[in-house]
Amino acid sequence: MPYTLAGLALLVIWGVATVFYQAPGWIHLLLTGGVALWVYGIVKPRTADKK
Repeated sequence: MPYTLAGLALLVIWGVATVFYQAPGWIHLLLTGGVALWVYGIVKPRTADKK
């Protein structure tokens, strides 16, 4: 869950910076990082609960 939320936060920051500002090239790394974290948060294997 934290990876998914972090990824979505990066995507929102990227979207705002791209639409409202003249974003430099490095800002688009937020798109790459956000999508990577979002996908990782979805497909990450769950750890077994220790009892």
